[in-house]
Amino acid sequence: MNDGRPRREDDAQAVRAAALLRDALVWDNHGCMPVARPHDTSWLPQLQRYRAAGVDVVMLNAGFGEMGVEEHVRTLASMRRWLLERPDEYVLAATVDDIEHARATGRLAVGFDIEGANAIADQPSLVGLYYDLGVRWMLLAYNRNNRVGGGCQDEDHGLTTFGREVVAEMERVGMQVCCSHTGHRTVRDVLAVASRPIVFSHSNASAIRAHPRNIPDDLIRDCAAAGGVVGINGIATFLGDGEDLAELFARHVDHVVQLVGPLHVALGLDYVFDTQELVDYVAKMRHTFPPGLGYEQAVRMVAPEQLVDVVRILLSWGYGDEEMRAVLGGNLLRLARGAWQGGRPGTGEVR
Repeated sequence: MNDGRPRREDDAQAVRAAALLRDALVWDNHGCMPVARPHDTSWLPQLQRYRAAGVDVVMLNAGFGEMGVEEHVRTLASMRRWLLERPDEYVLAATVDDIEHARATGRLAVGFDIEGANAIADQPSLVGLYYDLGVRWMLLAYNRNNRVGGGCQDEDHGLTTFGREVVAEMERVGMQVCCSHTGHRTVRDVLAVASRPIVFSHSNASAIRAHPRNIPDDLIRDCAAAGGVVGINGIATFLGDGEDLAELFARHVDHVVQLVGPLHVALGLDYVFDTQELVDYVAKMRHTFPPGLGYEQAVRMVAPEQLVDVVRILLSWGYGDEEMRAVLGGNLLRLARGAWQGGRPGTGEVR
């Protein structure tokens, strides 16, 4: 069309999207700074990209896969110290009140996550320690099987007896059980024993992009039926084919909304700041990132700065402000209110 109307409509939606990102609580449930390099904090200043993009809360990865206890604790210690030395910019998110206080004072609330129960080795009591250090969700497996259960790229034998103990301990201390990267049989076992909602912190819909890392509609429905939330992942490998990553991301959001409603979808961008570290891991850990599943392709992902495009697209598809508020952060805030046990000694903001 040549009358200019589509462009004016696009501009109006862009203005509306930017306003929503300023006004709504925006929560990215998974971001990836370098891990296992505790002396290297050179990337952490890039957290300001989240604030500039309108994000109020981010959960940072403290380790994944085969990393052990020491590596996770050292990474957490390094990140916590760096953040606590900058109280004018950041608040450690031990409680929901910390999140609200950070937002009210224009600072970024930061918590942590762990990708895979290898972080606790054979010791469930470490779950409480990690919670005290600010970890608010943990994956049960990372692509491959472990003591707890099956990975999504392995022969999944289901949740183990030890895994049931770990799930119970996570619920006891207030840490959310996450089933991204986890085998589907294990997920079903978790849903059968969990007493609280689970999350898929950063997983996409198999119905749109067939990949072992993505999840089928029945698991999305089961997660939602139990009160849980699916966070949409921004990595191109899991989004599908196409150049417009923001639109592909929006398609996965829309699929989950059409399937289970807007109260069960969230953001889990999985944005990797040090892409060279990721490339090195993929080359080194072929058993975790096997060829033929897209891992060898150039890394493309939705950046925090593209959230405004995602919101604009969803608004253009008819989404209302309240639906967008739920997706952008309201749903994760609701789960945190129900699961987190509040601040413990050694966590939160130093005031």
